[in-house]
Amino acid sequence: MRTLRLGYWAAQEQYDPVRLLDFAVRAEVAGFDIIATSDHFHPWRDTGGQAGFPWVWLAAVAERTKRVQVGTAVTTPMFRYHPAIVAQAFATLDYMYPGRVFLTVGTGHAMNEKPLGFEWPSFEEKVGRLEEAIKIILELWKGDFVNFEGKYYRLSNAKLYTKPKTKIPIYVASACPKVAKIAGRLCDGMLINPRGLEKYYEIVRAMEKAAIEAGRDPSTLVKSMEFKVSYDVDYDRALNSALFWASTAIPREKREKLYDPRDLEANVGPEEVEKIKKTWLITTDPDDIFKELAEFLKLRLDIVYIHSASPDEEKFISILGRDILPWMREFHEMLDKPIRKVVE
Repeated sequence: MRTLRLGYWAAQEQYDPVRLLDFAVRAEVAGFDIIATSDHFHPWRDTGGQAGFPWVWLAAVAERTKRVQVGTAVTTPMFRYHPAIVAQAFATLDYMYPGRVFLTVGTGHAMNEKPLGFEWPSFEEKVGRLEEAIKIILELWKGDFVNFEGKYYRLSNAKLYTKPKTKIPIYVASACPKVAKIAGRLCDGMLINPRGLEKYYEIVRAMEKAAIEAGRDPSTLVKSMEFKVSYDVDYDRALNSALFWASTAIPREKREKLYDPRDLEANVGPEEVEKIKKTWLITTDPDDIFKELAEFLKLRLDIVYIHSASPDEEKFISILGRDILPWMREFHEMLDKPIRKVVE
């Protein structure tokens, strides 16, 4: 039987790191298995935005908790972070908290790189850089002195003297088959961000096909998704809190040119508001949460991350722990039970 793991999505962009640390501790008590945190230099909006440094924050979470796995969703190991530095940082975390660390990587956003003087390249270059970066990280984690000659990166007798104590899972965030193939060839699974059910299956098939072609067992690869929700007894409060993320709904082609949070915020209009209403579950009724999560669980995911923008997050974490997480585990077990054939 597959084990369902439940993750709490700790959004560095919306909450200051001290408050977010409190949420993470509460999430472990509530029964979450994983704390995943975003990795941004700039937030998605200027008003009320935060952007704590996640690697430092993860160490604090690991120290304050006992059993949850901790990691990023999503780190871009290509521009402001050299892949070797990413490898060093997460190796150190695993050395200190063995078996409790994971890393999720992706192609990232211009808003985190252009302010630091990096040019934002084509999608093809980003994918190429990502694959090279993953290879470098994996080689440094397991190797001795590493030499690497790629199109974008080079290593010359580079060695991590403090290596991870355990195998660190590395996942790829993917919204398209091309990136999913990297996960299939090299990584331990995917954080899937599909635009519809058909796209979800297309991405999964691409990962699994690439795994088979690389001589790997696709059944071992982790599939995870992010569930976005804002809950409150007052609908307007729940909606207003979710609209913190409205700039994520700006069309990608336009959004990639807007790296200043003030500009991102200024470019939010009625279309973006309506899109948030469709892509987030904004509700006053916990039964709505059960219904939406049931559809997620039917996808046979290995990890479901709950990303909440609820106005009273402390209260919502309590509701999750008391009612929703136990139900999710029961529903998952029910789905995995074999159907008995009736023989006359």
